[in-house]
Amino acid sequence: MKMQIQKVIKGGQLLIYPTDTIYGIGCDATNSAAVRKIRTLKKSSKPFSVIASKGWIRKNCILWEEHKKYLKLLPGPYTLIFKLRNKNAVSREANLVRGTSGVRIPKHPFTRHMLKAGKPFITTSVNETGEQFARSIQDIPKRFKKSAIVIDAGKLKGKPSKIYDLTGERAKRIR
Repeated sequence: MKMQIQKVIKGGQLLIYPTDTIYGIGCDATNSAAVRKIRTLKKSSKPFSVIASKGWIRKNCILWEEHKKYLKLLPGPYTLIFKLRNKNAVSREANLVRGTSGVRIPKHPFTRHMLKAGKPFITTSVNETGEQFARSIQDIPKRFKKSAIVIDAGKLKGKPSKIYDLTGERAKRIR
């Protein structure tokens, strides 16, 4: 399965997948066309976060000394927002504001397959913006399922991740 998932990611396809919280939809975060497809499905102009390794975070994000302790929360149900050191680390479509990126490492066995592709991977809830998030495949609107490869891991028991903004001197909890 690992090689197939990496091929899907590198091929620009959309993927609906389990996390440690809820079901997400994503793609290679450097592939603008794929990211636009997710924007269209979600009807969203909000920034999208990515799943990426701690090494990717250290290489591409500005990490203040005071905020390094937050990396210890990962993997887990947290999204950390950083200023990007490398503004081309993700597609412009991932964050229309530019200059920042939310990063998440779900504590779910499936995450390791995404990380092995070696690319940042869009992670956003698989729902239209403002609608209920999905805890099971049955909760996902059909138009999303028709547009992506679906990985069914059964019923998930989570809620959306907690979000910390680490772009300034002081960390701020957003959600």
